[in-house]
Amino acid sequence: MDVNALLLLVDIVEAGNLSQAARKRKMSRANISYHLTQLEKSLGQQLVRRTTRRIDPTEAGLRLYRHGCVIRDELQAAQESVASLREGLHGSVRLAVPTGFGQLVMSHWLIEFKRQHPSIRLELLFDNRVDDLLRDEVDLAIRVLSEPPPQLIARELSRMRHIVCASRQYADEHPLPTRLEDLAQVPLITSNVVGRALRVSAYRGEERHEIALQPTLASENFQFLHEAILAGLGVGLVPDYVVARELATGEVVTGLDDWRLSIFGSRLFLLRMPDRYETLATRTLIDFVLAQAKAWASTGDQAGSSSTTLPNC
Repeated sequence: MDVNALLLLVDIVEAGNLSQAARKRKMSRANISYHLTQLEKSLGQQLVRRTTRRIDPTEAGLRLYRHGCVIRDELQAAQESVASLREGLHGSVRLAVPTGFGQLVMSHWLIEFKRQHPSIRLELLFDNRVDDLLRDEVDLAIRVLSEPPPQLIARELSRMRHIVCASRQYADEHPLPTRLEDLAQVPLITSNVVGRALRVSAYRGEERHEIALQPTLASENFQFLHEAILAGLGVGLVPDYVVARELATGEVVTGLDDWRLSIFGSRLFLLRMPDRYETLATRTLIDFVLAQAKAWASTGDQAGSSSTTLPNC
C-alpha cells in the first residue's frame, strides 16, 4: 500500500470533504478525488461515503484512517527528533484565545513564553467562537464554557467569575443594583457574541435564576468595555479580570456580591483535537499554560499585570 495515499486518506477524513482536503494539500479537488479513487480500486473496497457536502468513512476507511494517524504521528515524531539535534526546540503552534482574556491578560504571559522559546513560531487567533478546531487548523484553543465539547480533549484551567461593577464616581451618583431584577433598570455595559442570546445565570446557594439582558452598551472588545466602565457610562457586567487593577485601588466598586454570575460559562478550558499529533512545540505550550494556571491558583493574583500568572477567567 502506498503510504502517501494512506496519509491522503487521513487528510480527507479529518477535513470532512474533498475541497478542504485539497486546500490543505495545495492540490486540485479533482486530483484529490482521483487519488482516493485509485486507493479504493487498489484495495477493492469503498473507503468513504460521498454526499454533496460531506465525506464519511466506511468501516474499512475508518480502520485505515486509524492506522494512517499512527504512521503520520510517527513520521512527525521522527522529523522532530532529528531536527531537534540540529535546531533545538522549534516548531509552530496555532492558538485560539478569547478576545477579552487574550487581550487583557493572556498576551502578557504569551510574550513571556516567546522570550523563553524564541524558536517556536506562535500564531494567535483572537475570537470567541467555539467551533471545529480542525476547520480552522488550530492546534489549541482556550475557551470559556459551561462544559467542554465531548469530541475534544479538555483540560480545565480555572473558574470564571463575572461581577457587577461601576466606577466609584458612578456609584457615588447612582445606586448600584441590589437585586437581580435591577440589572434591567440600569445602563448595562457587557460583552456580547454575535448570534447568541445574551442571558446571565445567577447562583446563590440553592437558588438559580436566568435573566435576559438588554445592555445599553455591548461589545466583544473588552478593552473598550473597561474604558466605558471607568468613564462612568453605566454598570458593568464583566469578568473580574477586566477591572482587577481598579478593584484593588478602589476606583471600581461592586454590587450583587452574594451572587455567582455567568454569561457564557463559568469554566476556562484548554481544548485540543483527540487525534491530532502533539508536536514538541505544542506540548511545551500546553505545559506552560498549565503551569501558569497552577501558579495563579496558588497566588490568587488577578491583577493582570506583566506577570505570567493566570487570571480568574
